[in-house]
Amino acid sequence: MPRIRQADVDEVKSRTNIGDIVGERVALKSAGVGSLKGLCPFHDEKSPSFHVRPQVGYYHCFGCGESGDVYSFLREMDHVSFTEAVERLAGRIGYTLHYEDGGSAPENSGRSRLYAANTAAAEFFRGQLLSAEAETGRKFLGERGFDAGAAAHFGVGYAPRGWEGMMKALTAQGFTRDELLAAGLVSQGQRGVYDRFRGRLVWPIRDVTGQTIGFGARKLYDDDQGPKYLNTPETIIYKKAQVLYGLDLAKRDISRGDPRRVVVVEGYTDVMACHLAGLTTAVATCGTAFGAEHIKVLRRVMGDDNASGEVVFTFDGDEAGQKAALRAFTEDDRFNAQTFVAVAPNGLDPCDLRLQRGDAAVRGLMDAKVPMFEFAIDRRLSGFDLATVEGQVGALRAAAPIVAEIRDRLLRPGYERVLARRLGMDPTEVRVEVERAGRAGANHAPARREPAEAVPAGSEPTAVAPVTLASLPRTADVALERGAMMGALQYGHQIDQATLARAFEVPFRHPALEAIREVVVAASDRTRVGWAMDAVNAVREPYRLLAGELLMSPFPARDEEGAARSTADLFRRMILRNLDREKNELLGAVQRVPADSDGGRALRMRLRDLDIERQRFTES
Repeated sequence: MPRIRQADVDEVKSRTNIGDIVGERVALKSAGVGSLKGLCPFHDEKSPSFHVRPQVGYYHCFGCGESGDVYSFLREMDHVSFTEAVERLAGRIGYTLHYEDGGSAPENSGRSRLYAANTAAAEFFRGQLLSAEAETGRKFLGERGFDAGAAAHFGVGYAPRGWEGMMKALTAQGFTRDELLAAGLVSQGQRGVYDRFRGRLVWPIRDVTGQTIGFGARKLYDDDQGPKYLNTPETIIYKKAQVLYGLDLAKRDISRGDPRRVVVVEGYTDVMACHLAGLTTAVATCGTAFGAEHIKVLRRVMGDDNASGEVVFTFDGDEAGQKAALRAFTEDDRFNAQTFVAVAPNGLDPCDLRLQRGDAAVRGLMDAKVPMFEFAIDRRLSGFDLATVEGQVGALRAAAPIVAEIRDRLLRPGYERVLARRLGMDPTEVRVEVERAGRAGANHAPARREPAEAVPAGSEPTAVAPVTLASLPRTADVALERGAMMGALQYGHQIDQATLARAFEVPFRHPALEAIREVVVAASDRTRVGWAMDAVNAVREPYRLLAGELLMSPFPARDEEGAARSTADLFRRMILRNLDREKNELLGAVQRVPADSDGGRALRMRLRDLDIERQRFTES
């Protein structure tokens, strides 16, 4: 495959704000001068340790150690090749790439082709919704309160009833049957290859960045022997356990709401109804139960680092809906946000509620929500006759484990009282049973894994632990070197380069910081965009992680101008330290050399020059 010219790779990166790219997947907020932070997309965490510095085009997680530039972020998140990452960003900013052989962009055969195929299919389906055959589909939408504008906003389309209408349209655009199979758009059977979606309304399923990765299709005709809803099968770009329908439309309002709220509904039309009614943070799963992977996605988009957010689950009032709510309850503790359940009057789903009672009734669901724990308790009690002593005791034993799961020491006593009121029992009796249930649950919890036995010395090579900021000694010398290096990596491009070189001309006293200094001094152009990131990557192990932390840690200043001034002052202090060290060495040498000798006179002249130079830096 032809290689993209390095100049173009650098140019695309310099024109791309990494904060915008990361911000499409992670809710970012200010973390000091020039720094943003959010929940890490590479590991599950409760509080944010993932930092992004748009000015240097770099990200770093202080929790798991992942770091890199905008290209590595896309490669990790979307599992694309380096070339595909560059081409995707170039297309985003409208930049024409050049290849080393002088040719035009090659035809990729990886993920980018699957994205392109799904995008082309979505356009085809949207166009078909206007056809005469699609009258049944338009009628279906109209009967549910969705006009042409609503269909266009959500990209709803129509798959014609024939066996190969979509396939012919896309192969005419250059897509191969193998690519369409890999994208899940066609199926292979005894009749050969044929359209997967036929005679159905089709909703495009997009990832958080807005790229179409699959479809959900609702049957319209009685002679359709398939399921009511048919989704794209698992592909290398469509993983249903990680996808939430409508998140691309909802993410902006989710991250900026006060409170930050996510409304989880059960179907595509429910998402449409909620958004049209004003609940623009509604999302839905795609043919699977709400699970742990969905939570990870939502927490990153919400910036779920405290209990101020809300996650509201709306479920049908039928038995299936109740079970779905309880399944969601089992994952409740993965959120920092408060979780609620909202069930509409008469068990209506949001789509039917909007049809029968209007937009205000859909918005009113938020006023009728109840805490998830309260819902789970009531659900557990519903199977008992609370008019009898036996029923009360059985209900207490059934519900006590739920209350025992509440880890918040302020919430749990309140729910003990709620349970006591529901049962008509003494709160003390309820508390005793809850504590017993808690002990029983602890006894049945999986045993902690015991640490592995020590490996005998010499039997296996010992990995050297990476050096981190937290492991540096707390001494004045190390603090100065650490601050100067942080300033050099983050704001060195704004400081006179001769001053930087003068500050860093003497080896540092701490070996880890010295390893980083060597790379910074060797950098050919410290004013070039991305130089600091290249320097970090060039630092030898086990010091590279420390270099990344120095580049990404919030700089102690109010603004960019203050950070540059502070960096300049740190460099000045480094120079003064170097001068003082040299002076002390010369004073020792003077004692060992005759005063009237050439060497003695040279030493005294150098001491005089040092004093003049020191005074200049002291007064600056």
